[in-house]
Amino acid sequence: MYTMRDILGFLAVVAVATTAIVLLLSPSPCPCDVMSSSNHGEPLALGNGTQADDPSIKQNLGMVGSSSSTPVDDKLPELLRRAAMDDKTIIMTFTNEAWAANGSLMDLFLESFRVGVRTEPLLKHLVIIAVDANAYERCQQTHPLCYALPAEEGINYASEQAYMAKDYLNMMWRRNRFQARILALGYNFVFTDVDIIWLRNPLLRIPVGADIAMSSDRFPGDNPYDLEKAANGGFVYVKASPRTEAFYVDWYAAREAYPGNHEQFVFDQVKRELSARHGVRVQFVDTAYLTGFCELSKDFRKVCTVHANCLVGLKDKLAKLAGVLNEWKQFMATNALTD
Repeated sequence: MYTMRDILGFLAVVAVATTAIVLLLSPSPCPCDVMSSSNHGEPLALGNGTQADDPSIKQNLGMVGSSSSTPVDDKLPELLRRAAMDDKTIIMTFTNEAWAANGSLMDLFLESFRVGVRTEPLLKHLVIIAVDANAYERCQQTHPLCYALPAEEGINYASEQAYMAKDYLNMMWRRNRFQARILALGYNFVFTDVDIIWLRNPLLRIPVGADIAMSSDRFPGDNPYDLEKAANGGFVYVKASPRTEAFYVDWYAAREAYPGNHEQFVFDQVKRELSARHGVRVQFVDTAYLTGFCELSKDFRKVCTVHANCLVGLKDKLAKLAGVLNEWKQFMATNALTD
């Protein structure tokens, strides 16, 4: 015989079990499969129903934080954490086998940090992205912060890439996607081509209010916010925010409207529209500070970086940059510089 206490106990167990089942079957109040909007808890302002709202475009950019877009064994987040400055800024460059070979541009690039004015400490914030296996192996021999970009089937980036050839364009747009991924991970970045030598810290020439700052082959006038200036994507600073993430998404999507062109050309076509749409302040840095062979300044009391722009071919770039670096060493030997 069951007592009244047994019956009441049984009914209590049934009630608890029923409640648990109802809770398990109820829809979650938190849509956990939705991408986090930003690193700062702000909504991701993608603007006026643009292509930036298309999840497939974000997936291509590597901006969706799912396992399908990021390999399980990917070491990039940890590498960025190690490289980041206090304000979560990293410096990065891309290199391939031809440019990373012994005595090639990567060696000259790294040497410039060691002989520049207070630039050597910046090396601990520099991540070198190798686009092929030999470049990665060579990077590991010379620098502690190297990242092997996953290979793309059927494409070989190891050799010197002819300007505007198919593989060159693929590499430029892949670089653009990678930059977008850095922003999505919450890091500001300075991107520098490896055919740029660093003589001073160029970050000191970028105003706090700039969201995107870029170099320019030529700098007419004196207004850094004049969007008539043509961009050079060899040096880019971007501050991580939902606005700059959205800018990058739309920038990448705009390539479809300009087939057969690199990301720098497309940037110049859409910079006005996208900066207005997303509230992004775009600035160009004077060639007195970020100089190059298109408009070369040799005022070594001002110059921060020298870019081998307006030169064709690895051999010519290497020879001209080596010449400038030798002049810099001679200048430093006879002048006491502290900034």
